[in-house]
Amino acid sequence: MNRTEFIITTAIILFVAFAMGWFANWLVHRFTRVRQSDVADLDRMSQELHEAEETRDQAITYLQQREAELTNQLTQTEAELSAAMDGLRAARQEAEELRAHVG
Repeated sequence: MNRTEFIITTAIILFVAFAMGWFANWLVHRFTRVRQSDVADLDRMSQELHEAEETRDQAITYLQQREAELTNQLTQTEAELSAAMDGLRAARQEAEELRAHVG
């Protein structure tokens, strides 16, 4: 094998290697390319997720407000019950005193 044949053989081998690399690169990009519909789906899903998070935050805020209202209402009801029980106790005591005084 003389010098010219060696250079031609080396050039052919390098060209084949280049062609195979280019083809492999094209194949990788062909299969990993992101389609426009995929991007649109991702945008839609991110928007829906954002809306769901806002709805969740609103629901949490509403529940916290409702819980505060109910706690306040329960406290008032307990205070009224305590006052009513005290009044009833006083009325019973007064009734017992009147019974003792009359009888």
